Amino acid sequence: MKFLIFVLMGLMIPKGETTLFDFNSPETSGQWNIVNDGVMGGISQSNITLNADGIATFSGEVSLENKGGFASVRTALSSIPPKEFKGVMVRLKGDGNIYNIRFRTNRSFDGYAYQAKIKTEKEEWKAFKIPFTDFVPVYRGRTLQNKPPLISGDMAQMGFLIADKQAGSFELCLDWIKFYD
Repeated sequence: MKFLIFVLMGLMIPKGETTLFDFNSPETSGQWNIVNDGVMGGISQSNITLNADGIATFSGEVSLENKGGFASVRTALSSIPPKEFKGVMVRLKGDGNIYNIRFRTNRSFDGYAYQAKIKTEKEEWKAFKIPFTDFVPVYRGRTLQNKPPLISGDMAQMGFLIADKQAGSFELCLDWIKFYD
């Protein structure tokens, strides 16, 4: 749904938003791939499922054994409209853990990503609105310097990651993901 921008008595209405994923059907959900710490010897496990009620659930178990400690899911962004967006909005229900929303500007398996952290509330649906200027470039947990700013026209992948020594079971339910102008 698109909106025009109006300023009326100090009230600003957003110009618009574009839905990337709404999880109501396989066609609107994207092709998500699991990437866990097994790539470096860890034993964390995760999966993503599309539920009949239009919710995608990313869940599993993070283990710190074998120098592990992360689980993630990502998808290619192949159909972003050719305009510049200001940020991302997500509606999700968490488990009280902190998750990273991540974007990559290349299609390779490894390399740096841009991330922003969100703190979920246990069993509470929340919408987060995060400007792309809040995303920082990182590589394997380290913040990088001298990287270009994140802009939507350069994005190739999007994902969610749980890390930062948050061992144990986790569950993140996704309702929709949108970009806003």
